[in-house]
Amino acid sequence: MYKVAILGATGSIGGNALDVIARYPGRFRATVLTAHREVAALVELCARHQPDLAVIADPALEAELSRRLAATGLHCEVASGHAALTAAAAGGLCDTVVAAIVGAAGLESTLAAARAGKRLLLANKESIVMAGPLLLEAVAVGGGVLIPVDSEHNAIFQCLPDRFRPGGRTDLRASGVHRLILTASGGPFRGRTRAELAQITPEQACKHPNWVMGRKISVDSATLMNKGLEVIEAHHLFGAAVDAIEVLVHPQSLVHSLVEYVDGSVLAQLGNPDMRTAIAHALAWPERVDAGVEPLNLAACAPLAFEPPDLATFRCLALAYQALRAGGDAPAILNAANEIAVEAFLAGTLPFLSIADVVEAVLTELPSHAVVDIQTLGERDRVAREAARRILRNAC
Repeated sequence: MYKVAILGATGSIGGNALDVIARYPGRFRATVLTAHREVAALVELCARHQPDLAVIADPALEAELSRRLAATGLHCEVASGHAALTAAAAGGLCDTVVAAIVGAAGLESTLAAARAGKRLLLANKESIVMAGPLLLEAVAVGGGVLIPVDSEHNAIFQCLPDRFRPGGRTDLRASGVHRLILTASGGPFRGRTRAELAQITPEQACKHPNWVMGRKISVDSATLMNKGLEVIEAHHLFGAAVDAIEVLVHPQSLVHSLVEYVDGSVLAQLGNPDMRTAIAHALAWPERVDAGVEPLNLAACAPLAFEPPDLATFRCLALAYQALRAGGDAPAILNAANEIAVEAFLAGTLPFLSIADVVEAVLTELPSHAVVDIQTLGERDRVAREAARRILRNAC
């Protein structure tokens, strides 16, 4: 039986992972559940799944979590703070870690799980965007397995030869792979002009047409930054050159990604837009289990459409390619600036179109440095966030 830690249990990925786990009580058990500040939601999940450990990231809420758990008659260990998250990811209560904490906050716990040799199910794309070389080194040193949970990267993994392992040393070209093609829904604003996007509100940006996601990732999907981060993630996971990673807009979100081989064959992974498919594949790999997802009825589907992305309107995708080509810590700078800009947009203090402006300004101000270690990377992340905040203050 796999003992699973869900880092970010109260988010959409965490909820879907727990749904799959609950379907197979003889195969999986959720032994560690963590949350940022959502005490009530975490207590409810603990009551349902009976973990051995519950961790709340905010230490100020540990007493409340303990009190609420005791009031429900639950007897599980309680901890708090980032050190506790990291210890839980690396500790003996789990052999599998679903890394689903949003943003840079998930980096240290993801690295800890990798170093400890866990089966690492990666849903926190920011970790590999920020620290790709460090994460891959940690996986190699720990001797664990890295399995992508993002639907696009999981789809690519499914379309690659069986011998291929994400983050491993297998050469894509030697495997006959010519190109990786990531699909994008286009978000809620596909086809709109820049003029039409001038007055977009956070509520509009968070209404994704196909997927149910958190607010930050929904905004990233609307700007296409999410797809840019996925391009960087694909580069690290699969060792693909920048020019061998393409993005295609596919509004139906039924083809999750494709792999083109040198002989002209193109393999695609299809399915209904439900994250439980990718999560179930990652949890059970190399086997497969029923994810509880409605089967795809192609005969009833509308025609599948594909189109190139509009890089002039959705500039964040172009900026992500720019950062990947710059190399070093430029992707970490990109991610940090974007997190601050999206935070300001959601707070109503930054226009939607200015998210890309802030990111571009920070990338220009901070040329890339080599990725040396987590401490240096953390400092660069801090500097990039401060630069973004200063740019925001000066713009007001």
